[in-house]
Amino acid sequence: MTDKLDELYRLREQAALGGGPERIKKHKEKGMLTARERIELFLDRGSFEEFDMFKSHRCRNFGMENREFLGDGVVTGHGTVNGRQVFIFSHDMTVFGGSLSETFAEKICKVMDLAIKNGAPFVGFNDSGGARIQEGIESLAGYSDIFLRNVMSSGVIPQISIVFGPCAGGAVYSPALTDFTVMVKTNGHMFLTGPRVVKAVTHENVSTEDLGGASVHTTKSGVAHHAVSSDQEAIEFVKDMLSYFPQNNRERPPFIESSDPSDRADRELNHIIPEISSRVYDMKQIIKMTADNNIFLEVHARYATNLIVGFARYGGFPVGVVANQPRFLAGVLDNNASVKGARFVRFCDCFNIPVVTFVDVPGFLPGTVQEYNGIIKNGAKMIYAYAEATVPKVTIITRKAYGGAYCVMSSKHLRGDINYAWPTAEIAVMGAKGAVEVLYNHYYSTERDSFLTEKEREYSELVANPIVAAKRGYIDDIIEPAMTRPRIINALRMLKDKTDTNPIKKHGNIPL
Repeated sequence: MTDKLDELYRLREQAALGGGPERIKKHKEKGMLTARERIELFLDRGSFEEFDMFKSHRCRNFGMENREFLGDGVVTGHGTVNGRQVFIFSHDMTVFGGSLSETFAEKICKVMDLAIKNGAPFVGFNDSGGARIQEGIESLAGYSDIFLRNVMSSGVIPQISIVFGPCAGGAVYSPALTDFTVMVKTNGHMFLTGPRVVKAVTHENVSTEDLGGASVHTTKSGVAHHAVSSDQEAIEFVKDMLSYFPQNNRERPPFIESSDPSDRADRELNHIIPEISSRVYDMKQIIKMTADNNIFLEVHARYATNLIVGFARYGGFPVGVVANQPRFLAGVLDNNASVKGARFVRFCDCFNIPVVTFVDVPGFLPGTVQEYNGIIKNGAKMIYAYAEATVPKVTIITRKAYGGAYCVMSSKHLRGDINYAWPTAEIAVMGAKGAVEVLYNHYYSTERDSFLTEKEREYSELVANPIVAAKRGYIDDIIEPAMTRPRIINALRMLKDKTDTNPIKKHGNIPL
């Protein structure tokens, strides 16, 4: 028995070394953690249970029969994060460059299946050169098997990807199918085809960083939701994010008793909106001033900056926050912001996370660029997401809510549960100045300017006024800005047992 145990311990030590000490040394010289170090940092101490430590590839071509590493380049298993179960895989770049083989994929699929069956989040640590070329179709089949499970898991359990290193070719689609993707700057890259292929096909000279770096995907493509400077920072961000999520779609998100008084009023909010409505202010200030302990976890912070999305707590209730940002493009909705907002709202609805919406939107961005790129279709995604969502929805209109953009931003007409307005709210088809220019564009007189000024005042009083919407019941109350936090918390408490349903159907056909 002792001999057998000694052999077992030897094999475990061999598997733990991955591609061997020399490869590990080179990997760490780049400032990167190993696959196992990442798992140790992510999971609660001593909670990790590994599966398939001894599994090896079956390839017998191109000399692969003479090259075998226990575990075959990926570490898989389960553990806990802050006491809550999580299933995980971590690519090992020291083994065949982290390339995916048939057995590599089988290991990942096993823990994905267990995650679905047990109703627990699934987190993937990506650091891979792509498909293992020596295996051909087996590698492609393996990716497809993973993609299928990503799709089947969608809306059932939270899925999060961290891109620590390269993520190329077919490997990119698994992170793209998950709910959130975090990238590590400098080392993390995502692209379908690398710079050499791009040059050969399109004759473009582009660096790896400019083609698929963290900056590209968090600012231009929107593929990634957050960029960080180190492996450690990526892991901490994901752990923080998980604290807002339920384990699965059948549970409520975790309530955490707050030390921040629920009746806390902030008088500074009464003066945050500029007297001149064309002037900007920072909507993030309002979110932080009203949230528990002023904490707001923003995601997609550098993409479509005219719309803010992220997570906060109000009175201990986790919520998803969607807000127009007047500091960028006046908070207008464009193609990118619409897609960003719609996807975030749908995630929250999948996992029973209430949505709090702060509105200051002058409309949709006009112009040929927006129209040619599908602002009608993309704006409709926002409508679809809010209308379909059955979670508690609380809306606060701080200033402008014009035209179709008013309808889109969780209005009462899209099943908004509680809709508040500040006294500074302007709710109308368009702003007073624009409306008067349309209504009186044929009015000519020596006193035209003073006449139009008077009509603007009249339009503001008669139409662009929260009282008008309140009289129709489209606004539940006009509230003092200082009392925004208590009113949101009261609404969430009232709505905590809310039930709402959609018509029975296989699934809707969202305008993609």
